[in-house]
Amino acid sequence: MRAVIQRVSNASVTIDGSIKSSIGQGMLILLGVEDRDTQEDVEWIVKKVSNLRIFDDSEGVMNLSILDVNGEALVVSQFTLFASYKKGNRPSWFRAGSHEVSIPLYDAFCKSLSETIGKQVGTGEFGADMKVSLVNDGPVTICIDTKNKE
Repeated sequence: MRAVIQRVSNASVTIDGSIKSSIGQGMLILLGVEDRDTQEDVEWIVKKVSNLRIFDDSEGVMNLSILDVNGEALVVSQFTLFASYKKGNRPSWFRAGSHEVSIPLYDAFCKSLSETIGKQVGTGEFGADMKVSLVNDGPVTICIDTKNKE
């Protein structure tokens, strides 16, 4: 499981011209799932994301988590995080998870993160053509992969 986490002042997802979800200060999380991911990956990455200290304290030092700042989260499914670009210039998606694996794990991630931060996370729509808007605060962008924990 891979996540690209962006600290945002605000973010939104639009589908077919209508805003599906929007948040204020918090995290935009692009989440990719592969077939070998499990519930254990969900639990590990939710814990890591919710405790990631990327928000400024009163001294202007990144020392606070999304929990500390009472931030919001927006999670967007992103199969392209598993693009393979080793051969040629057209990416291949063979490592991206099937719908049968990805959808339940994406849903489990969103549910667990909602429970952890104590508020409903915003979501996109799995498989939809989404327009994602954000104001990256910092900018701060962190990449996490559950298969690279060390």
